Amino acid sequence: MSIKRLPDSELEVMQAVWELGDRAPRAEVERMIQDNNGLAQTTILTLLSRLTEKGFIRAEKEGRSSVYTALISRKDYLASQSRRFFEKLCGGDISAFAAALSGSGISREDLAELRDLLERTEL
Repeated sequence: MSIKRLPDSELEVMQAVWELGDRAPRAEVERMIQDNNGLAQTTILTLLSRLTEKGFIRAEKEGRSSVYTALISRKDYLASQSRRFFEKLCGGDISAFAAALSGSGISREDLAELRDLLERTEL
């Protein structure tokens, strides 16, 4: 499944929706975003509207506010973007991907955990 890459600002709002679970009230999304970077309420509403138009979330009216539900899971988004990164930036070359990962500053412990997961075929 190919899922379009989100701009950073929309991805931040999407992450808040994912974090809040199945039903993300607008006020809670706004609080999370404002706590992290202080975006204006109108900007957050615009980003929520864009995500709705793109099919990433569904908005339902509840009284005078809205509740948002993710239509694309975090797991599916990450899988799609990881595949895109692997194909576009690494040319589908697993050695280039491994070198990029090793040179990215990821700790030896994290690399060992990844190796363990791969060996147990849990990925």
